[in-house]
Amino acid sequence: MSEIRYDKLHDVHVLIAPERLHRPDCIPKRVKAFHHVAKCPFCEGNESLTPPEIFALRDEGSFANEPGWKTRVVPNLYKAVQIETPHRHHYGLFEYHDGFGAHEVIIDTPEHRTSMTQWSEQEVVDWLLTLGARVADLRRDIRIGYISLFKNEGSDAGATQPHSHTQLIGLPILPEAQRAYYERNAHYFREHGTPLVAAIISHERQAGERIIAEQGGYTAYCPFASAYPFEVIIASEKRRGQIDTLGPKDFEPLAPLLLDVLAKLERQLGCLAFNVEIATPPFHVPEGMAPYATTDDMFRFTLRIQPRLYRHGGFELSTQVMINPVAPETAARLLRGEPDA
Repeated sequence: MSEIRYDKLHDVHVLIAPERLHRPDCIPKRVKAFHHVAKCPFCEGNESLTPPEIFALRDEGSFANEPGWKTRVVPNLYKAVQIETPHRHHYGLFEYHDGFGAHEVIIDTPEHRTSMTQWSEQEVVDWLLTLGARVADLRRDIRIGYISLFKNEGSDAGATQPHSHTQLIGLPILPEAQRAYYERNAHYFREHGTPLVAAIISHERQAGERIIAEQGGYTAYCPFASAYPFEVIIASEKRRGQIDTLGPKDFEPLAPLLLDVLAKLERQLGCLAFNVEIATPPFHVPEGMAPYATTDDMFRFTLRIQPRLYRHGGFELSTQVMINPVAPETAARLLRGEPDA
């Protein structure tokens, strides 16, 4: 029987409907890997094919826009927003801003890797350090209020370049869904004295069904109300809230856990497309958040992996209620390597 589950973290309902797996078109697609390209603009040695770099983790003695880098950040060639003085306009009942913001591409590795599953632990640490460095830099721009950090892997997840990369979009506004998310977390902290994410992890341990693995203060689990089949959240139980306040010692235990989860997903699903979303608290504390607590007190670092196995239809678009045909308990058992019950 299907279940309508409530996602307390994101304030949405999800339909867990295993019966939908029996639909004729509900066989998970085995996504083909990107082929190697002769002249990849993101590969080391092809720096002239991208806009000039904004930031890079480099070997000592190497120079900007030349080989010798570990990660490299450039402006998005097809940017959705751009760094210019923002103007706000009114037109009757309508309001809009000029398309101000930051849109950057983080080239995750100089090697032509097409999947995170191919990364080394050090590449994961370098990637996270680079994301943190960019958030810290943009935090100094008082015009930017929120940053979205996301990764699209595979064409079904929105990737248009085969070489592994991540995107950053900084906005002068705080999107309503994000405002509600962080106000909800702050309210929970104010009421209970503990972060909502930490409470969820504690409850997941008690349930003992959906946790995949734990390491170094991080827990990987399939959320109770997973919106996507085999969705995984990796969260910190320790006092870690903002990516730009974390360093190598915080990321070193996360790297092997992330790679282990990705390897488990690949074993179960084959070459798959997925999105990665890294939670980034707003730069300016919205009204309603507890003024007596710090961001690190109220929030916890989370990384959300959303496999894209099935297409969404009219129901999901019209109701914003996702239908997930794989119960998270089943997904967690399989990812732990246990036989399905």
